[in-house]
Amino acid sequence: MRFWMNELPSARSLASALLVSAISMTSISAQETPAPAEAPKVEAPKAEAPQVEAPKVEAPKVEEAKPDTPKVDVKPEQAKPESAKPEETKPAETKPAETKPAETKPTDAPAAPKTVELVEHLDNPTGVAIHGGNGHVFIVSKQGVFRLVQGKPHKIFLEVEGFPTDVYGKGPKYDIGPLGVALLGTDKLIVADGSRPDGEELVRIYKIEDKTPGPPRKETDAEFTVGPIAPGDASPKGEGNFYGVAVIGNTFYVTANGNDAKGWVARSVITDGKPGNLEPWLATKEAVNVDAPIAATVTPDGKQLVIGQGGEVNVAGDSLVTFYNPEDGKLLKNYKTGLHDITGLAYAPNGKLYAVDFAWPDPTQGGLFELVIEGEEIKPKKVLSLDRPTALAFDKDGNAYVTVFGLGKDTGDKPKGGLLKIPAGF
Repeated sequence: MRFWMNELPSARSLASALLVSAISMTSISAQETPAPAEAPKVEAPKAEAPQVEAPKVEAPKVEEAKPDTPKVDVKPEQAKPESAKPEETKPAETKPAETKPAETKPTDAPAAPKTVELVEHLDNPTGVAIHGGNGHVFIVSKQGVFRLVQGKPHKIFLEVEGFPTDVYGKGPKYDIGPLGVALLGTDKLIVADGSRPDGEELVRIYKIEDKTPGPPRKETDAEFTVGPIAPGDASPKGEGNFYGVAVIGNTFYVTANGNDAKGWVARSVITDGKPGNLEPWLATKEAVNVDAPIAATVTPDGKQLVIGQGGEVNVAGDSLVTFYNPEDGKLLKNYKTGLHDITGLAYAPNGKLYAVDFAWPDPTQGGLFELVIEGEEIKPKKVLSLDRPTALAFDKDGNAYVTVFGLGKDTGDKPKGGLLKIPAGF
């Protein structure tokens, strides 16, 4: 699906229009089988284009949406059942060999759930949050902050623009802008920054409304700004790469990756509607001896802060999931996961905990995982292979939304990232 926008009266609006033009929408069904209740089944680019509101979405240069793109996302999983082929050839003669594939790859055998490609051409997207009321989906990428409104047709709007860029990672390195996003109540959006050098990065809080936005705001047009955490005793070079954001009561928590010896989670306490200073609060590296806190979420009862410890990007299988008391930072539980680089954590409405693994050492091993807690262990159950997933959120119906650096297809000179939807029931 593609969108069109009339010419705008200012250079700023035109720049915004050109940026949004790099984002094109797709769906999973053909025109002859519409299902009004399912947003992904609405597109037929040529027929719908005249119906799109010109001032809201634009794409004079966007290429035609490709109807086969939703199928790309399940290819990695479709290939895995081949590991069961030994069972088809002379089972009586090869029984000892047949037991190994079933035992070593039990989570890869089930058919992968279908995915819906909601947005393509996002440039290194790293955060996603869903409004609990209107269902609008907020996405952050190098390009800025976007709002996706699902419907007939889907529409995407550039909400905030003008972030600088920085470089993130070791080995493979990626250009990034803002990194994390979360809702604060129903009318505020927290955006965690990764676009500046350590010691200069900020957390912005923007006022949002239910109605779709007009022209995009500049990064500096925030209602509140907290940070930076400048160089000092807690962090010699200052803190930065603010990523995961979690909100509990009147406090929000942000993971940081400035001082690797500490692995700080920072927090800000809100008083009379105004956020207080952003301060280093929880030294996770000292608590668990693994660095790089990245993902953050809250238990369904709102009583525990959950952190995904990414670990070293060049060390396989070192990611942890840890539970803390949000009042005093006391470590309550610490689980090894066997995953490589957890970048997103979220609870589904049914209470199950899920993670996405970027898998820096080997992206082919990345994906969406259910984290099954059994006693003192977490057993990850792979749900779906994904290309460098970075963030995860669920809507109230149990649908999962995942930002990825790669959609598994050739996008030419356009950005290769996107937003995927995995329908509930997986």
